[in-house]
Amino acid sequence: MMAGAAEDLRALFGTAVREALEAWPALQIAVDNGFGGVHSQEKAEWLGGAVEEYFFRNADLELDEVEDFLGELMMNEFDTVVEDGSLPQVSQQLQTMFHHFQRGDRAALKEMASLITQRKCKVRATAQPTARETDEDDDANSVEEMEVAATNDGAATNDGAATDGVCPQPEPSGPDSQTIKEEDIVEDGWTIVRRKK
Repeated sequence: MMAGAAEDLRALFGTAVREALEAWPALQIAVDNGFGGVHSQEKAEWLGGAVEEYFFRNADLELDEVEDFLGELMMNEFDTVVEDGSLPQVSQQLQTMFHHFQRGDRAALKEMASLITQRKCKVRATAQPTARETDEDDDANSVEEMEVAATNDGAATNDGAATDGVCPQPEPSGPDSQTIKEEDIVEDGWTIVRRKK
């Protein structure tokens, strides 16, 4: 491979990595809410280069190694533990892109980056105070829930049909999914945790 073509392919891989990370809702929420401090945006940009460099320095990475590396970066830089199931998905995307890079498959790498860009959702998380209000100090007793809404940038789907502007929301994990009932919140703000049956 010629030096110019190799540099172009490396730049394409770097762009694809950044697209995958920018499309990752967990990272979007961490950046938008300043979980990484006042420099959250700069940390997110740095993260793309760090992930790219990690792949170049470790050519034979296993999926769990990539997953561990991303999880560690999210914890160290954004004080965020990713538990939404997206970490293995993003790790797999990145690993697949790197395999395309290693094979010199420019078309597959471009296609993968394009698909990620088309599916990119804008995620927003807002704190929602619950209806429970008392006469006591609101700050000490307020209970907040996070509401996450995802919207698509109006991209077309693979079959050419336009989306309705909304990305699919994750479904609860079934009848055993934990919900907090009003009677489980006692007056001092603690929540009673009940064992699954």
